[in-house]
Amino acid sequence: MIKITVLCVGKIKESFYRDAIAEYEKRLSKYANLSILEVADEKTKENPSLAEKEAVLTLEGQRLLNKIPENAFVYILDIDGKKTDSVGFSKLIEANCNDRQSHICYVIGGSLGLSDEVKKRGDHRLSFSDMTFPHQLMRVILLEQIYRGFRIMHKEPYHK
Repeated sequence: MIKITVLCVGKIKESFYRDAIAEYEKRLSKYANLSILEVADEKTKENPSLAEKEAVLTLEGQRLLNKIPENAFVYILDIDGKKTDSVGFSKLIEANCNDRQSHICYVIGGSLGLSDEVKKRGDHRLSFSDMTFPHQLMRVILLEQIYRGFRIMHKEPYHK
């Protein structure tokens, strides 16, 4: 069974996000060994300077880099990454399974995004939209798409 790590900045505070995440964790247990790892986010001023933004990204980035599993194929969620549809996303998961890549890691940044060092560590940069989503919601969207991807891959019904 493939191992999937979702590595994120910050904790989920809202119960409705936690409930949705728990539901997808349960659903995904049929297809993968899923783990969600959180690293601490940095407090950020309302209007941080460029230097303050860089300092936050660097600190959060170091925490993320320290948690990326050594032999995992790493997908960086980045607004400037490559876009795909749900079938294409399923094919990415399937390709990792077929290549005997037994560990996939998805990295979600904090409110300021991801440091360049984290982006460089990724094997593939993936964008879900040109829109910006709260990182807590992005975790739910990612888990739903991973679940949908497995359903597609196993030729099981899914909502189109």
